[in-house]
Amino acid sequence: MMKNIAFTQLLKINKFCRPTLIRPFSDNNSDHPHPIKRTFKLLGNDMRKVKSFFSPLFEKKFNNVEENPEPTIQMDDNEFQTHCDVLIIGGGAVGSSAAYWLKKKARQGLNVVVIEKDFPHLNTKNCLTLPMGGLRQQFLLPENIEMSLYGAEFMRNSKEELGIDVRFEPHGFLTLASEENAETLKRMSQIQNELGARTEMLTPERLKIKFPWLDIEDVAIGCQGLEKHGWFDSSNLLLGLRSKAMEYGTHFIKSELIDFKFQNQPDVIIEGASTINTYNALDKAVVKMPNGETRFIKFSLCVLAAGTNSEQIAKLAKIGTGSGLLKIPLPITKRNNYAYTFNNDEINTPGLGTPCVVDLNGTYFRRDGLSGNFITGFSSCTDKESDQKETIFETNVLPYLMRRMKLSQKPNVIESWEHTFEYNVFDENGIIGPHAYYNNLYIASGFSGLGLQLAPAVGRAISELIIDAQFRTIDLTRLGFDRIIVDRPMFEHALM
Repeated sequence: MMKNIAFTQLLKINKFCRPTLIRPFSDNNSDHPHPIKRTFKLLGNDMRKVKSFFSPLFEKKFNNVEENPEPTIQMDDNEFQTHCDVLIIGGGAVGSSAAYWLKKKARQGLNVVVIEKDFPHLNTKNCLTLPMGGLRQQFLLPENIEMSLYGAEFMRNSKEELGIDVRFEPHGFLTLASEENAETLKRMSQIQNELGARTEMLTPERLKIKFPWLDIEDVAIGCQGLEKHGWFDSSNLLLGLRSKAMEYGTHFIKSELIDFKFQNQPDVIIEGASTINTYNALDKAVVKMPNGETRFIKFSLCVLAAGTNSEQIAKLAKIGTGSGLLKIPLPITKRNNYAYTFNNDEINTPGLGTPCVVDLNGTYFRRDGLSGNFITGFSSCTDKESDQKETIFETNVLPYLMRRMKLSQKPNVIESWEHTFEYNVFDENGIIGPHAYYNNLYIASGFSGLGLQLAPAVGRAISELIIDAQFRTIDLTRLGFDRIIVDRPMFEHALM
């Protein structure tokens, strides 16, 4: 009888609901933890957030590497894909984004393979030399503004989209312009605000009030991008795109593309070809494996997203070396970017909410954490590598920093790095869309330093072209390869 009474006391019976078992309070009950334990858990989470905020770039990256090691890419004879629906050449941010979007939409409906000759090892300290990616919408072309706006939305939701936080920090961008470029900057700001990118113009008087540490003697006007402008962890973005693409079923193969095989299709006639009925479609990729073995991958469609190697790979497809439409090369080359982390503990330094300041000559700087560290850098107009990064800092960057930041003493350089990026010599803008000759080749390259921030939108655009046969979210038709054929450049008047 006592057992029945005790059991009845543990049941909450309602005639409109089925009985619900009420469990007695316990420290081991995960749904109702002890109040003291719950308090300590909340305090621990808060302290971790505070530590992350205070930590400079290199500490954040090191901790993140330990927490999120890159999935191991292992290939054997049974996993190698000899046939696929879509072959993506290039496993960087753009190529991985294209794979992510294709598999997210099609899942098992498409067999997607990504080949990359040099997968970076994010589980080593090499990742500490990767710069943080910038994200801004201070452009003139609507296409670039809209793609960057989507990039900001994607990165704000990266935890839900990719399962990894890209640490987007919306501290803004401040672009400085001379009298010569003032009207262009005003027109850019008007277009940006019409498209939803919040930017505001600042007169020299307002610049002095908001940024008293800034030397604006040669500045006629400034444009500050607000909450959708900032920077993010580029290695986390790449890791998230690649990991999620693999989770959806993308096959990543560490190999180098060394040639193409073609298939004659006499029933296809291409206008502009040298002769009729001699169309040769891209049919197979010849790849060199890490062990030196040569293998073949037959594909239906190919996406060229090889970054700085895009022009070289295009030549393997006879683009730029053939006849007719194939005479026109892919105008992508390599440029160098130099970046530095320096420390400055002077009193009159930029505050915590300081935006990334972009100067008239393209040099930039911003804060990194709360310990007095800053990141600065600039892009070179040549592709020659240099082993004298410190000398370049002394001659190209230091004089600018001393003047613009009103520094009284030379800053201490903590770390320096040099990396390359793809550069479109035709109009400094990305090339997105099908090739004019090959009906099974799509190009996604030439973003001239903007590839990281545009990668989410570019990958989505490529997936739309392949799956829907048209752009659906952002019309990027004007950025296609055809503009090179008809010599209609799409110059971007951004000042950096």
